[in-house]
Amino acid sequence: MATSTERLKSGVYPIAPTPFHANGDIDLDGQKRVLDCMIDQGVDGICILANYSEQFLLTDVERDTLLDLCTTHVAGRVPTIVTTSHFSTRVAAERARRAAEAGASMLMLMPPYHGAALKADEKGTFEHFKTVAAAAGIPIMVQDAPLSGVTLSVPFLAFMARELETVRWFKIETPMAAAKLRALIEAGGEVIEGPFDGEESITLMADLDAGATGTMPSALLPDLIKPVVTDHLAGRFDEAAAGYARILPLINFENRQCGLRATKAVMMEGGVIKSDYVRHPLEPLHEATREGLLRLAREVQPLSLRWGL
Repeated sequence: MATSTERLKSGVYPIAPTPFHANGDIDLDGQKRVLDCMIDQGVDGICILANYSEQFLLTDVERDTLLDLCTTHVAGRVPTIVTTSHFSTRVAAERARRAAEAGASMLMLMPPYHGAALKADEKGTFEHFKTVAAAAGIPIMVQDAPLSGVTLSVPFLAFMARELETVRWFKIETPMAAAKLRALIEAGGEVIEGPFDGEESITLMADLDAGATGTMPSALLPDLIKPVVTDHLAGRFDEAAAGYARILPLINFENRQCGLRATKAVMMEGGVIKSDYVRHPLEPLHEATREGLLRLAREVQPLSLRWGL
């Protein structure tokens, strides 16, 4: 493989938001500040061009610009994970090839789908991942999320891990994620190299108890999530539980009330970025929701709330 995989097997790998100016153009300087803030948060790696990066609202030219900017600016300080999902196997493979050439340490890839009804079956999904894996030659994180509408069974995921050497990382975001993680680890054994959770770490403790070794949250509070993961993996379960209980109200509010807008709102308040603009048809946060978010953030003081002040 093009990169050592050992450091990719555990830790906190949050999603970088894509900042925009108030007129909707990408804020390239703001993107650099986001990345610097995330590295200062002590993250183990950074994922770009994901759904929480508003990847579905970016043009192909903008994607290429952000890929080059992010990989160049991070410059190997931490591993960079690049999301290359697309319904077209050809497009996904070309995105993967470009990401690997740009220096990505890992890809994140959803199963091929388009809307609610156009989805590949298991044969097509396996061929999709096999083609992308061959094009990139670097590890791939399978994103198992309800957004795709594709059911990825535990036996199928374990089969992919056994058959495809680089497809051994899994971000499980489905309902009852802990049960699926536990079953996947039991079914796949040592070929499951990176069982991760996601969805803003809202089920983190249950998922860690089930055997997850890492998490892919937003960039809102990874500095406060990381001690929870570190303590749990070290067997300090009481400390992990106490740390998680302290930050869970903020995580819950982010997940249930704000979505991807939460990180931008807090980073703007903290001087990381100048605008929390989201591209239409997404709508800005209601002011009451924003104030509720900031109130909870002030209680726990994530670095994103004070990094640029």
